[in-house]
Amino acid sequence: MGSAPDTCEIARLPEDLLSAALALATPRGACRAAAVSRAFRDAAGTDAVWARFVPRDLPPIAAEELAGPAPPSKKELFLRLSDRRLPVLLADGLRIRPVPNNALLAYGFKSMWLDRGSGAKCYMLLARGLHISWGDACYWRWMYLPDSRFEVAQLLNVCWFEIRGKIHSKMLSRATAYASYIVFKTPAESYGLDYPPQKASIDTVAGKKIIRKVCLQSYEGRHVNRRITVPLTREYNKSYRRGHGRNPVLPQERADGWMELEMGVFYNKASDDGEVRFSLLQTSSTSKRGLIVQGIEIRPKKLG
Repeated sequence: MGSAPDTCEIARLPEDLLSAALALATPRGACRAAAVSRAFRDAAGTDAVWARFVPRDLPPIAAEELAGPAPPSKKELFLRLSDRRLPVLLADGLRIRPVPNNALLAYGFKSMWLDRGSGAKCYMLLARGLHISWGDACYWRWMYLPDSRFEVAQLLNVCWFEIRGKIHSKMLSRATAYASYIVFKTPAESYGLDYPPQKASIDTVAGKKIIRKVCLQSYEGRHVNRRITVPLTREYNKSYRRGHGRNPVLPQERADGWMELEMGVFYNKASDDGEVRFSLLQTSSTSKRGLIVQGIEIRPKKLG
């Protein structure tokens, strides 16, 4: 005969034992387990579980970011820190400047959030925290946009285009595969971003250099899925036929209205102790203009 709901053997286990078991899973796994039975649901909501999902080695967060009443539970704290729409600014390099209609526009170097499925740490290296060659007022304009809390940089006109960023491996989650993305916009007046393609690179702690050919803008502003392998322009098509390499990785549109371009994938080993460096480079004599850069985003990526 079948057992009545919640009268199976697992329901008789102490809640602290169930909580200890769920704490060894992922946030997504704990939420799925909560649907199994009332016993699992009660255990999955305890602070003992969610305290394990909030990393103990979080970097210092700007005091203003979590102002207000404290979250009533560890689960609520996790949900706040894993809200990708509201990443928290880090205290490193933070400066707040009051601005009409938005009192907390920020000069920050990094923002952070947690991946809601795995609990892994994610970061945005904000434009002010990047090294942008020729990034002064003659060649780049620093400004705010209505759909970004953070200061962004718009390219006015350069030939030598180079953006670099870095993060220490200890700030990332251990034993985790990450991908880095340049987050940007290309207004209608953008020029010179489709050909020649750019070179994206990642220098890992182990000394490995990951390089890929990328293209910030598809021909005539079309946003093409990166899996499509149609060359972008006549010039690139000629280059491609001469055997100058595979087609570049192309950008994809995000839910927030910005574009992102995957620069590469790397694995952060538990033993890694050093800086991971990112760069985007194009140094031909072609003039380039219009690009708006929000930053470089680093977040976990499922491999395979």
